Amino acid sequence: MSDAPLRRSGRRLLALAGAALLSGCAVGPDFLRPLFDLPSAWSRPQTDTAAQPADRVGERWWALYADPVLDRLVDEALANNADAQVAAARVLEARAIAGLTDADLYPVLSAGASGSRSKSTLLGSFPRPADLPRTQNSYRATLDASYEIDLWGKYRRASEAARADLFAAQSARQAVRLALAAGVARQYFALLAADAQEKVAQRTLSTRGETLTLFRQRLAAGALSEYDLRQAEAEEAGARSQLAALTRDRDRAESALAVMLGRPPRDVLAGHLDRGTPGAPPEPVIPAGLPSDLLLRRPDLQEAEQRLVAANARIGVARAQYFPSIGLTAYTGGESIAFSKLFTGPAGIFSFAAAVTQPIWNAGRIGFGVEASEARRDQALAQYKQAVANAFKDVRDALAAQTAARDALAAESARAAALEKALQAASRRFDAGIASRLDVLDVERNLLAAELARIDAERAGRAALADLFKALGGGWAAGDGAPDRTDPAPGS
Repeated sequence: MSDAPLRRSGRRLLALAGAALLSGCAVGPDFLRPLFDLPSAWSRPQTDTAAQPADRVGERWWALYADPVLDRLVDEALANNADAQVAAARVLEARAIAGLTDADLYPVLSAGASGSRSKSTLLGSFPRPADLPRTQNSYRATLDASYEIDLWGKYRRASEAARADLFAAQSARQAVRLALAAGVARQYFALLAADAQEKVAQRTLSTRGETLTLFRQRLAAGALSEYDLRQAEAEEAGARSQLAALTRDRDRAESALAVMLGRPPRDVLAGHLDRGTPGAPPEPVIPAGLPSDLLLRRPDLQEAEQRLVAANARIGVARAQYFPSIGLTAYTGGESIAFSKLFTGPAGIFSFAAAVTQPIWNAGRIGFGVEASEARRDQALAQYKQAVANAFKDVRDALAAQTAARDALAAESARAAALEKALQAASRRFDAGIASRLDVLDVERNLLAAELARIDAERAGRAALADLFKALGGGWAAGDGAPDRTDPAPGS
């Protein structure tokens, strides 16, 4: 019997399957980006300074601090920090998963070959034909193919979800890098502030030590009461205690920064880090016409949006289970008792088969799966909305923090200058016998507190700028808005 009708039938079935595939549609809802009631533009904070808005701030926004040491530390953290390395590995994992998911859209091809040699018994239940050799060989080689037609878009929706997961992983990596750069800047300025406060405390301790030595000499000469000496001893001990606390804070800041940089345990224990000399804290210079929807490009918001895209696509994967699945299998090759004739025409074999599977009853498993997918989509939507609201809160808080830090720095600087003059006057009055030692100590305490507060306000101003760039998602260019995001290829 000729196998031509079988071949024609197989071709017709393949053509029918292809037409069904081309006409098929993906079930499930298409993604629509949620709409938000956003302000039209940022309002620049009021300031009396002459700072001019910057039309462009690049991705290396920390260069505004003009501190080469900070530049090197941020680069080191981005290269070596453990969280950054984990985020990069997750991108590779998501890319591989996306590739695995896309593979379901294509047929599976495999090659097989087998050979056997058998010997028949002469004492079996059935007589062996006389012309049949007792020892026989058998060889077989085939090219096999299998394919499930994605008629309802199950695999296309799964691929859409996997690509969204990849984009989310890429955005998460950018969010980690942005947060890491801001964290390094904040910790670096905390370390510089701790150094400065420690120096102030050391200077205060040295001054009080000199005063204590002088008071002991005056007590021995009968020119000072024991009460004043004991006060001086107490103040010197208090200065030593405060210096110890500030040294502890400095050591903690240094070790925390070393861990953030991804340095090995030996370097963390050694705790030696370079220091730079940054200038005055830059002003927040957001251009007045910068659109507020620029914030939607923040990597954490893009991650939340892509998580929503993935959850939405998986609803289609779940719904596709309601519909029949069509599987195609085929093989072609040769089979012969002689290996030399395995690939000749008479040895040719082929097979083509199609199977349709339709769910009928499964105790509601498919429906529950759809409901679970829809619930996960609703969760992702709520999380996305909350992330957008938190992003605007972050910007407002960062702007307010920088304004407050700038005002506090000006006030504490004026306070310290006034108390410096007051201390000089109080010392002269004490030496003249007009004021008591208690008056001098009160001014000294207030001056020390003002100097420490001034240093902390300067640190807060620098940290607030880092928080502002983190809240804005990095740099900007004048006229920027939220970019139109299209779906790039998984490998992009």
